[in-house]
Amino acid sequence: MTLIHEPAAFGTHQVENQPPPLSGFDPLACDPALGSALTRYAVGDLTGLAREAGSEEAREHGRLANEHPPQLRTHDRYGNRIDEVEFHPSWHWLMSRAIAHGLHAAPWTQCPGAHLRRAAGFYLWSQVEPGHSCPISMTYSAVPALRYNPELAAEYVPKLAATGYEFGLRPPAEKSALLAGMSMTEKQGGSDVRANTTTAERLADGTYRLVGHKWFTSAPMNDVFLTLAQTPGGLSCFLVPRVLPDGSRNGIRLQRLKDKLGNKSNASAEIEYTGAIGHLIGEEGRGVRCIIEMVSMTRLDCVLGSAANIRIALSEAAHHVQHRSAFGERLVDLPLMQNVLADLALESEAATTLAMRLAAAVEQGEHDLLRLALPAAKFYVCKRAPAVVAEALECLGGNGYVEESGMPRLYREAPLMSIWEGSGNVTALDLIRALAKQPSTRDALEAELAPASGANPHYDTALHRLRTELDSPAPERARALAELLALTLQTSLLLRHAPTHVAESFATTRLGPATRTFGATPIPNPRTLVDRIAPTR
Repeated sequence: MTLIHEPAAFGTHQVENQPPPLSGFDPLACDPALGSALTRYAVGDLTGLAREAGSEEAREHGRLANEHPPQLRTHDRYGNRIDEVEFHPSWHWLMSRAIAHGLHAAPWTQCPGAHLRRAAGFYLWSQVEPGHSCPISMTYSAVPALRYNPELAAEYVPKLAATGYEFGLRPPAEKSALLAGMSMTEKQGGSDVRANTTTAERLADGTYRLVGHKWFTSAPMNDVFLTLAQTPGGLSCFLVPRVLPDGSRNGIRLQRLKDKLGNKSNASAEIEYTGAIGHLIGEEGRGVRCIIEMVSMTRLDCVLGSAANIRIALSEAAHHVQHRSAFGERLVDLPLMQNVLADLALESEAATTLAMRLAAAVEQGEHDLLRLALPAAKFYVCKRAPAVVAEALECLGGNGYVEESGMPRLYREAPLMSIWEGSGNVTALDLIRALAKQPSTRDALEAELAPASGANPHYDTALHRLRTELDSPAPERARALAELLALTLQTSLLLRHAPTHVAESFATTRLGPATRTFGATPIPNPRTLVDRIAPTR
């Protein structure tokens, strides 16, 4: 037999024309929209948080938390019911850092400006890994609802706002820091919470016994949950702890964890209340009023989270094209690639600018403006995220379609924020209801949009169209109204606060006679827009 003598080294596996990992970068340094907002609203220094968010350590924990999703343990080895969820250590690392940075309920007990700082930090930290942002957001959002019961608020808010992370099921009184969750929807109702069938029976000590099934309960290992149940007085809101004061487990059974499209690091469970003890928040029959406060805050985080997903996808794409060559040229030097990235950059700058304006409105108590601007932004920005992430993924070509790139995880995550706290139709119809119930919202919106009048002809045309739509809002036009309102808000903000070439390009491509494909409408000097947002290491 003749042997084939192989050379000592083939030299076929030299890695060339591949970008270095995107780690050790500062996501704040390449985000002019966020930087401008931090200056405009006098937000404190976020350099440390931003650098940690861009660190190799943080990004690796984000990867591991998704590679090792949570596991449900209904029983222990001896057959005892325990209803616990196990998480990977990287989940706990991410949670502890988010809480240490005060991205949960901390702003409710801090000085003015804390909500804006928290919003900016939430946006930056969500770029590390969005799944763990869910329990962080729910803890933040629970406080306004809890305040309908001053006694419960006095007992729980300080611990919800504490900057410590104490994982595990123990009585709330024995812990110095707590996390809150939400348990609202049921399989027969979904967003129509008035169709809920869970019942609450008042007991002699003033507490209630809850019996029923909940279809989606995210972060089921949190300490307390806001939930809805039917009482003799109607649909009501309750605070339900996982563990009772005597150390026994409350009557909450985890039936299964959802196998979701994305958001893999975060556990979402179907649960049953089997006589769970709950505390009434507010009055019987006024449960929807309580949760509206909570929904507003979670919708803000939906916009912030979608803007974050858009931004990190853009960073990945911009980083890739800086280091990858094709046909003898770097991708970033190709005019068509520049136009695509410039278009994505416009989308990111507009989403971030609008998200921070909404956070400022929360900080300043601009409730009338939020009643229209928040659902419109939630509708539109969250719907843009999947399209942006898909285009950014394509900038990486086949490499972007491979799990190791991280882009598939961003793509699977992108649709979630459109669904959470009301899918598209539900959110858009909120505009119609707000206009009918609160005429003062129209005045607040006009005050926000009028200052940019005359700055751009496309904007003026869109503003006229918007005013016409607002004069006679119709349910079948709710989506068109939400889109137009969001685009007009974004353009108004960019015309007032962004460089001229950014604002004019956005107005032309979004309000003018443009195509619907990213990169198809020529953008003047696209390289300047790309250079504004490119990560540097």
